[in-house]
Amino acid sequence: MAENQRDQGGRRDGPGDRERAPDVREPRGNGVRDEEALAWRALVATARRTVADGLVVGTSGNVSVRVGDTVLVTPSGVPYDRLTPDDLTGVALDGRQVRGTLVPTSELPMHLAVYRGTDARAVVHTHAVHATAVSTLVDELPAIHYMTGALGGPVRVAPYATYGTEELAENMLRALTDRSGCLLQNHGTMTYGASLDQAYDRTAQLEWMCRLWLTASSLPGRSPNLLSADQLEEAGERLRGYGQRT
Repeated sequence: MAENQRDQGGRRDGPGDRERAPDVREPRGNGVRDEEALAWRALVATARRTVADGLVVGTSGNVSVRVGDTVLVTPSGVPYDRLTPDDLTGVALDGRQVRGTLVPTSELPMHLAVYRGTDARAVVHTHAVHATAVSTLVDELPAIHYMTGALGGPVRVAPYATYGTEELAENMLRALTDRSGCLLQNHGTMTYGASLDQAYDRTAQLEWMCRLWLTASSLPGRSPNLLSADQLEEAGERLRGYGQRT
C-alpha cells in the first residue's frame, strides 16, 4: 500500500530529497552487519524486479528477508528505484524497529506472521493484476497447471480484511497452511521461500497460473480441464527434486 513517506522528524520527502541514482554501496553505521548489508542489496533488487516485471505499480507491494532474528523490509511509500543502502530498514520478530529510521511497510503484520508461523527466510507480496482478479472470483485457484504442486497444492484465497491489520495477517496465515503461497481477496498475492529468489519465483508462477486460468476460462461454453489431487501430488513430488543438486 502506498503512503506519503515522512521521516521520524515529521519531514515529508520533497521532489529532490531522494533523486539519487541506484546505489550499490553498503549501508553505513547503526551496527549493520555485513550479512544484513548484502541481504538489503538483494532485497532492493527483488523489489525493483517486481516493478520491472509488472507485478506491482509504484510502491503497492513489499518484500522482506530474514537475517537471524532481524527482518529487513521495504519501507512504506518509498519508490524502490530510490532506495539506497542508507535506507536499510529492519525490525525484530516482535515488530520493534531495530534498523534504520524509515517507517516499515504498512503490511508488516503479514510479513511477521509468515516468519513466526513458517520456516520462511524471505517473503514477497504483490498486487499482480491477474492474481488479484482471480482473488475476486473464487475461493481457491483451480488446479490448472502442475506448478500448483510447487506451492504445496491448490492455492487458497484468504478472506478480505483491511490492509495492514492483524485480521488480514491471520486470514493469510490460515490460507498458507501447508502452502507456500496464497491469494488475498481483492488485494493480491503472498508467497514465501527459503530465499528471495525462491519467494519471487513462486510469486511469478502464481501470477502466471492465474493468467492461464483466466485465459482458459474465457472461451464461452467451455471449461478448462483441471488436474486431480493425485496428479498434483505426483507433480509436487517430482518438483521437490527439480533443479541442480547443491
